[in-house]
Amino acid sequence: MTGKEVLTIGITMGDPSGIGPEIILKSFKEDVINKSRIIVIGDYDVMVAVHNMLKIKSFKLNRVRNTVDCHFTPGILNILDLGLIDINKFHPGSVQAVSGQAAFECIRKGIEMAKNNYINAIVTAPINKEALHLAGHIYPGHTEILASLTDTKDYAMLLHDEKLCGIHVSTHISLLEAITGLRRERIEKVIELGNEEMLKLRKKKPVIAVAGINPHAGENGLFGNEELREIIPAIRNMRARGINIEGPFSPDTIFLQAMKGKYDLVVAMYHDQGHIPLKLIGFDSGVNVTLGLPFVRTSVDHGTAFDIEWQGKANEKSMVESIKLSKRLAINYQ
Repeated sequence: MTGKEVLTIGITMGDPSGIGPEIILKSFKEDVINKSRIIVIGDYDVMVAVHNMLKIKSFKLNRVRNTVDCHFTPGILNILDLGLIDINKFHPGSVQAVSGQAAFECIRKGIEMAKNNYINAIVTAPINKEALHLAGHIYPGHTEILASLTDTKDYAMLLHDEKLCGIHVSTHISLLEAITGLRRERIEKVIELGNEEMLKLRKKKPVIAVAGINPHAGENGLFGNEELREIIPAIRNMRARGINIEGPFSPDTIFLQAMKGKYDLVVAMYHDQGHIPLKLIGFDSGVNVTLGLPFVRTSVDHGTAFDIEWQGKANEKSMVESIKLSKRLAINYQ
């Protein structure tokens, strides 16, 4: 890959019917992003349409068909044009198969570029699962697409905010399946992945807290035995391997303790347990990181927001933070 001083970040356009193109363009107005080596992987006509809608004068778009044609200078944003959308027939703001297909092709191209070392990290704009399914790509979300197309078996979702970080044992499955399918081996793998990532981010041995899956972490079997059967043995095993880990703790208090600085990372047992506190305190600043992939991937931690698409109303802060974090992580991966 390129050296630390010339990190190249690829940003996938996401679902063009939503706010992805807008938040990408708005983020480039920040000086630190403008001076970065960035390639937007998407559709040039869509990006131009949104660029015009936003009336941006501070930078121009450079249409490229190949990465060698990119111009990495302030004031120019490179768009790798995949020719995905007929702009004359396109109507943003709704669930469409054409948008789902475009989003998928952007992800696929980004993976190809990362695997071939053309980019050092992928930052993804939001996609719509229904549009993705209409296009014939039956995945629960971004994370599963990335894992499938890279043949990654052990992966996890980490939500990062400067005030709080959480990693998930399970994500896009039913709550029933999250409980009945809970296994210590999976918990241990997630703890391992989270510990490695926090070491890179914090540059010191992290202190990790594990949430229980039942109210009050089961109360020693009173409210369920998942803690006794799966979670506690996993914690003991990982502590024996030298990881600084504590728990299981009651899920309704442990995130507050982490926010106060007692813990660097909280291991959540299922999707909403981890997402609710992170989105409460960092909806506009949180970053989604996929661990276990052969490259760095960060993403905004919000959806396509079809209700405010192409109107100039979208908040780009999560995209800005995703790009910044991707650069920090990419340096550590070299």
